[in-house]
Amino acid sequence: MSIRKNRKRTDRSGSTFDSFLEQEGIREEVEALAIKRVLAWQLEQAMQEQRKTKQAMARQLHTSRSQLDRLLDPRNVSVTLDTITR
Repeated sequence: MSIRKNRKRTDRSGSTFDSFLEQEGIREEVEALAIKRVLAWQLEQAMQEQRKTKQAMARQLHTSRSQLDRLLDPRNVSVTLDTITR
């Protein structure tokens, strides 16, 4: 015998986080920053797995160590996705 509890249904018809970001006019900026953070994390993981120094990884990526430092810093937004693809 099961007893049903009267539960209040939650109205989930409100706006999404994406629509909130769009309303604030920052969706593209937030998405780009999120992608940058994921790339920085993945690159850091690859360096650890391969036991590479920053200098060796920069050489492999055909870039400078200082550019790699900027790329690895998830808070540094000066490195854009355009810069990464160069």
